[in-house]
Amino acid sequence: MDPLERRTLGSSGLEVTRLGLGCAALGGLYGDIPEEQADLVVHAALDLGLNLFDTAPLYGSGKSETRVGRGLQDAPRDNYLLASKVGRVLVPTDDENRGGIFDNLPPLKPVFDYSHDGIMRSVEESLERLKLDRIDILHIHDPDNHYDEAIRFAYPALDKLRSEGTIKAVSAGMNQWEMLARFAREGDFDCFLLAGRYSLLEQESLDELLPLCLEKDIGIMAGGTYNSGILAKGSGEKGAKYNYGDPPAEIVDKARRLEAVAKRHDVDIKAVASQFALAHPAVTCIIPGTRRPERVQENFDLLKVEIPAQLWVELRDEELIRADAPVPE
Repeated sequence: MDPLERRTLGSSGLEVTRLGLGCAALGGLYGDIPEEQADLVVHAALDLGLNLFDTAPLYGSGKSETRVGRGLQDAPRDNYLLASKVGRVLVPTDDENRGGIFDNLPPLKPVFDYSHDGIMRSVEESLERLKLDRIDILHIHDPDNHYDEAIRFAYPALDKLRSEGTIKAVSAGMNQWEMLARFAREGDFDCFLLAGRYSLLEQESLDELLPLCLEKDIGIMAGGTYNSGILAKGSGEKGAKYNYGDPPAEIVDKARRLEAVAKRHDVDIKAVASQFALAHPAVTCIIPGTRRPERVQENFDLLKVEIPAQLWVELRDEELIRADAPVPE
């Protein structure tokens, strides 16, 4: 696969490279990094020719957006596409336990707000942190318990921004597929960020969401293709995460079985995971995140790895991937 091949992202008209950069780690996910290191990660992606960067106010309570904006500051604005998110606004706090999975936060905490005014405030504040002139793609972020507010208020606000030309694409970004399918039926979405729900470990979105996205020309940005790291760090490694937490025994077992098949064919499991996700025609791009610039290069190189056809046959025979899951040709 060519990581620099450009595909149109759903109905947006935007041309994105098949590999982008997810920027949660730049906000201090599972541990902070120096400012200079964050710059190096962004610059590594730019130097390779990647053109899609995905961030959010949630990531480090604005720290990811600030760092992404600084890293992109000297790049010609038309050379890249920027995605961020709405649905949380940042408010001042002195709560020392506010961090959760993000480290070394500014004195701000994210608060859910899917109102029209909340969306407009979120966009304005994101632009201030980014110090850039526009955001190309906006995702309604994690409205798991807020569907009514999201579809009644957040979606019309984004639809208006799109009709005015302020943004190019309306999206929703979630760690579940079921509500995205509902959004697809009830709104006019250009794309979705589907995090962790289409991977070597999970393929239930094949039942409804992915066929629906093909039907409605909704492009999928696939995040979490390593399922929070268990397919990258290794199932046996201490601290390996699944879905942002400790993996259950059945997930560890499946990850080990997947690794065993990859090892028999002398292929990095990360290459298998990345290429598997991109093989589905609804998936326009993947956006793995990292805190290390050398990992950007690694993710780039993984897409160019030749994977023997027999590996995919074995994964199907062992029922590790579904029989109806597309695989690279």
